Amino acid sequence: MKKYKISFVINGRNKELEVPANMTLLEMLREELDLTGAKCGCGGGECGACTVIMNGEPVNSCLVLAPEVDGAEILTVEGLVKGTELDKIQESFIEHAALQCGYCTPGMIMSAKALLTKNPNPTEKEIREAISGNLCRCTGYEKIVEAIKAVAQK
Repeated sequence: MKKYKISFVINGRNKELEVPANMTLLEMLREELDLTGAKCGCGGGECGACTVIMNGEPVNSCLVLAPEVDGAEILTVEGLVKGTELDKIQESFIEHAALQCGYCTPGMIMSAKALLTKNPNPTEKEIREAISGNLCRCTGYEKIVEAIKAVAQK
């Protein structure tokens, strides 16, 4: 299989890789870069567990081919931590117990991060729309919405 040499920025660092044409961004993150925060839930872009931010937009990394990442800027949940300090969204999810099994949490956090970066004061409707592509089968969405609203109100 033909491989493509790509260069991109991942969590603020320049990176070059050679990737096969059929490798997904999710596979590249997990298998090549050892960034395992994004999870493979459905593998079809329906659950949002693999959400990362690509060029400022939340994307299902299971639907993006790795060669498409050439020249892009990618932010994963691992990139939110500054040293030992969690991002405000991560802290708020903990404070509001907006997690249970945690499988969907990284994707939810990345969708929330993308929303709050573009719109620091979203309405509850805008929050619910922003996370509508992320499925949580454990907690429902009330605590997640509360956690995102709390960050917006700070």
